[in-house]
Amino acid sequence: MADLTWHASGKGGAVVAENPKAVEAGIAILEKGGNAADAAVAVLLVASIMDYGMFCIGAEVPFMIFDAKKKEVKTLSGLGGAPLDEKGIAWYLQNAIPEGGGIRAVPVPGAVNLFFTALDKYGTLDFATVVEPTLAILDRGNRDWFDELAVTLRKLVSTEKNTAGTRRQKLQAARDRFYKGDIADQLVAYYKEKGGFLRKRDLEAHQTLLEDPVSIAYRGYRVYKCGPWTQGPYLCQTLKILEGFELRKMGHLSSDYIHVLVEALKLGLADRDYYYGDPRFADVPIGPLLSDRYAALRRTLVDLEQASLEVRPGDPVGMKALSDQPGKYRPGRGGTTTCVVADRWGNFVSATPSGNGPYNICAPLGIAHGNRLRSLNTTPGHPNRIGPGKRPRITLTPTLVLRDGAPVMAISVAGGDLQDQTTLNCLLNFIEFDMMPKEAVSTARFSTRHHEGSFIPSRERKIEGLGRLTLQDSIPKGIRNDLARRGHKINTAGGAIASPVMIYFDRKTETFFAAGDPRANRHAAVLENSKAAP
Repeated sequence: MADLTWHASGKGGAVVAENPKAVEAGIAILEKGGNAADAAVAVLLVASIMDYGMFCIGAEVPFMIFDAKKKEVKTLSGLGGAPLDEKGIAWYLQNAIPEGGGIRAVPVPGAVNLFFTALDKYGTLDFATVVEPTLAILDRGNRDWFDELAVTLRKLVSTEKNTAGTRRQKLQAARDRFYKGDIADQLVAYYKEKGGFLRKRDLEAHQTLLEDPVSIAYRGYRVYKCGPWTQGPYLCQTLKILEGFELRKMGHLSSDYIHVLVEALKLGLADRDYYYGDPRFADVPIGPLLSDRYAALRRTLVDLEQASLEVRPGDPVGMKALSDQPGKYRPGRGGTTTCVVADRWGNFVSATPSGNGPYNICAPLGIAHGNRLRSLNTTPGHPNRIGPGKRPRITLTPTLVLRDGAPVMAISVAGGDLQDQTTLNCLLNFIEFDMMPKEAVSTARFSTRHHEGSFIPSRERKIEGLGRLTLQDSIPKGIRNDLARRGHKINTAGGAIASPVMIYFDRKTETFFAAGDPRANRHAAVLENSKAAP
């Protein structure tokens, strides 16, 4: 394959990710006749190696797919939960979730289960085929855990091959070896040795949950996000607030435009921090949060001339613009990579793989784990408070966009709390200002830190940095001065503000347009020579 660049167009299917090897893996699977789900799993497997530090094999992946046959969007929660052990949970509540990571900040590894579930429910190929590009990289050597991980992955391939039965039964047997068999036993021995709370029953109980997305209509499009176990729904809330403003007339990156978007983001983020959590454990009022009536109430809080320096969650149940309880703020950090894939049969995938360091690696298996339990907290009464089996409310937030019931766009962004802020930038660049992906992901952006950080689990919720607005340094000084006059606390950034990738499908020309921000070292490719449908 020729050297990859950051944008491409064509008719046969598209892949955009961070590392070129991951993009090549996805394209290779499409060339073999695999569909978007097959290719996405291949991309994610390679990303766990080549984007190590941003993602790892024992970490997590929220995964969204448009199924062309069923004509529906589903989300797959490739995210593990907290230990089931009540004594372990009591330890966290007494001693705190380790803010610096470590074995006690490790949730159940979710990515591997996600790979098998996506292949089972939506793919067409076997695990042996989609893991080939990853094994080729591991076999060339580089890091000291490559050989061990290659052995582990080949154990899964062997189990798949030697299991009698259907393709589904073979995939299930390989998956079970990781979560219920000898690999699980080795993982549990590692957890015990290092002082972690995860045990065999945690691994055995883990499932990749297949869930309905949340969605809203905006300017003739329907925007789909994962549920409130991610930060995704607040993008929908923000769009509903913005629907009441004539953004196009304000002008792209005008001071009015930036001001209104930032003020709307602050309101959406405040509700994120106040209400969101794993909906299996917390009563998240998602219907009222996304309602027209609530959006209209929240919209009244946007002052066109003055930046808010308060955190202002609303009351969607009581239908009040403001809650009786004030919000709080914490700074945060994170590490994530990106993946969007589309095939010629109309299937679209958007996934946001991630794994926060420092990693905890089970050396005999070559399996690294992140520290995602840091995205829970120990605050009494909070919907995101740690509990047995509870998923943390994560920042990882893929996006699919449909028009008239068919997919037109997939977006994935790396960047912690900046992810949906950057998605908003890119999405409105397309919808409001007619930019194609190449321009939408590379033009100047902005972001706010007027929110809680998502990686500090302390029960204390300090307020600091309110009103901070970061602008790309290419935004003119006059715009920066006008925003400062309105009360924004201005910083500038020379590099990328988060790391977006994007695929758009033009139905009239049946052409894919794919791009990733070159400032963030993203890569894109499009398959020209199409295969017959599987």
